[in-house]
Amino acid sequence: MPPERVYTLLGADGLPYRSTAPGTLGGHRRGRLYGRLDCPSALRAVARGHYVARRVFFPDETTAIRAGYRPCAVCLPATYARWKRNRENAPIMDTLEERKQHRSPLILASDLAEYGDLPSPSPHTEAELTALISLLRYPGSRIETVSVGHSRDDASRTAAEAFSTAWRAGGGTVLAVVDWPESAASWLRPATRLTRETPDAWVVAAAPLGFAQLARRLRRSTDWAPDRTVAFASLQDTRLLALAGEDVLDGLRGASADGGTWSARRGWVTSWPAATPPPARGDTSE
Repeated sequence: MPPERVYTLLGADGLPYRSTAPGTLGGHRRGRLYGRLDCPSALRAVARGHYVARRVFFPDETTAIRAGYRPCAVCLPATYARWKRNRENAPIMDTLEERKQHRSPLILASDLAEYGDLPSPSPHTEAELTALISLLRYPGSRIETVSVGHSRDDASRTAAEAFSTAWRAGGGTVLAVVDWPESAASWLRPATRLTRETPDAWVVAAAPLGFAQLARRLRRSTDWAPDRTVAFASLQDTRLLALAGEDVLDGLRGASADGGTWSARRGWVTSWPAATPPPARGDTSE
């Protein structure tokens, strides 16, 4: 008699456990969302080599919700719409402790003031643009589609336009170009627009303060993943990681003005000179 198959599922506490019954729902650990096992968005991501390392499974929807996961907007649209309405109608949280408990995407005014000296983006260089594209077109890469996001300052807008032009000239596809202000009453709209499609990767040219706030909303409310995102040198700042919050930008990579590269991991930005490539996406070594 063949041995009974054992599955690894997540419990309501977010911890894995062994089960002889398979899960009925799949999820993404970093995106904190759950959906059907036949979700077309998840299946496309898996087929491209994304998602697999952070794929999780749940025995039922109640367990997924209690573990802190939200419904997928693609395969569970009605459930997602209900979840979204509930969030929008929830009372405003005033205390820092409440914000921590509910993982609010908003950054406190005191934190913004503390990091208000972060520099504005400088005009990008040709070496920077070349290095950025090389992060996406490495040997064996299957990245074809990208979505581009940028701040509304001139340097960020110009960098985003230069990348989009170069990417299309190389045969790639730009699914969306989304911009955002440095301050906003809600970051949900730009976050939703940036993730409405399912790109192979995201590209960001932005000022740190605005992107820190957008990144929190992206991680909390969408399928965006920092380890599928590359950025211009304007985000090459460890203070940005502290402002955005623990693990929000973990895995983000980018290009330096001199043509080098950098990677954000465990709260630090590590840089490499132009002749030294950074670790491949998903590599946790340093």
